[in-house]
Amino acid sequence: MTMDDNNLTFDKITSDLTHHIRINKGFLIWMGVLTVALIACLYAYSLQLRTGLGVAGIRDYVTWGLYLSNFVFFVAASLIGMLVSAVLGLIGMKWITPITRIAETIAVAFAAVAGLVIVSDMGRPERLAYVFIYGRPQSPILWDVTVIITYFVLSLLLLYLPLIADMAIIHRKVEKLPLWLKVIYKKLSLNFTDNPAQNKIISRSIRILLILLVPAALSIHTVTSWLFAVTSRAGWNSSIFGPYFVSGAFVAGAAAVIIAMFFFRKNYKLENYLTELHFDNMGKVLATVSMVYLYFNLNEFLVPGYKLQRADAIHLAELFTGKDALMFWLVQVGGLILPILFLIFRYFRKPLPILVISIVVLIAAWFKRYLIVIPTQEHPFLPIQHVPHNFMVYSPTLIETMITIAPFIMVLMIITLISKFFPVIPLHETAVEKGVEHVKFE
Repeated sequence: MTMDDNNLTFDKITSDLTHHIRINKGFLIWMGVLTVALIACLYAYSLQLRTGLGVAGIRDYVTWGLYLSNFVFFVAASLIGMLVSAVLGLIGMKWITPITRIAETIAVAFAAVAGLVIVSDMGRPERLAYVFIYGRPQSPILWDVTVIITYFVLSLLLLYLPLIADMAIIHRKVEKLPLWLKVIYKKLSLNFTDNPAQNKIISRSIRILLILLVPAALSIHTVTSWLFAVTSRAGWNSSIFGPYFVSGAFVAGAAAVIIAMFFFRKNYKLENYLTELHFDNMGKVLATVSMVYLYFNLNEFLVPGYKLQRADAIHLAELFTGKDALMFWLVQVGGLILPILFLIFRYFRKPLPILVISIVVLIAAWFKRYLIVIPTQEHPFLPIQHVPHNFMVYSPTLIETMITIAPFIMVLMIITLISKFFPVIPLHETAVEKGVEHVKFE
């Protein structure tokens, strides 16, 4: 089903894109379930806070466990805002209009929670301020914190600016909203009246943000990759980690956007706005970035495999045929090679097939981060002697797993709140793009 532009009116667009803005029973149940789950996870964190990181599977040799794997994944998924809004937007891809807010919502949610993931890995989180007070420019950790905050602020502004016009429209046009919600929309709309001067300021500001977002987004994952690459250890000692991490981030982010598109399309009845064309194009984007990422995966293993120094040989043997082999091959074949082959065919770029593919890709993306972080630390240069067995082999504990789940719950809560109280698809921009006569503000 497609939308006939000739029969469109502004009231029709407004109704279609705002009918979900209400507090209903389903929303309350969903948020209740997430809240209960989050409380359970926060209780697990309170145990870690009281007794120390010993409750996790982290030991002297594997000092980075699920928490750092999670951090790398969250930073990766947040990069999709740059790919969709900045890269595709700046080169003039008009089809991305209904997708931009979904991508920016995901970017804001994942970037906001990424910093909290780092805190979960700290034994003394009250000392976090020391990073800013005593941080040294030579430290990649200081760079990481700086670019994450910068990227989050830019993404938040990029989400907010196009919402100004939408909130003004909702405040004036949408009935049966709670008074408190209308007051919030009015305040946040900044007295927008749709005059040319205001539109020019907003358009120019958005373009500046899009340009700034590109280096900020590239920096956030490049700096994260440097946290590994500056360490001279087999599996991390690589000069390609910057672009390797960035391309992998695009894969995870594109999969996350496709999953969100599918559920928003079904739950909010947006079939006329998120059409099969959008899924087809996002499928092509996912296939393209996956092929780039596959190239870097081949590079990551082919070069050390050719030289086969002793430490690299041990590391690769564990990945290819050792205890990590099952996870490694499932990630490479099931999460990268097969999706590329499937997405070549148009049938698999339709909504339901591409949803299944994207879920598999996103899960594989998380396990890929696990494979980047953990196996390298299990093969130190120094011999392991006279230590307990659980110091040699990493195994996540229940408490550690619950703390790792908490950020996912927070991301779902943020995405739910943003998508529930604001149009998932840009309202004002859609009307302008369709040439529909829109509301005249008083």
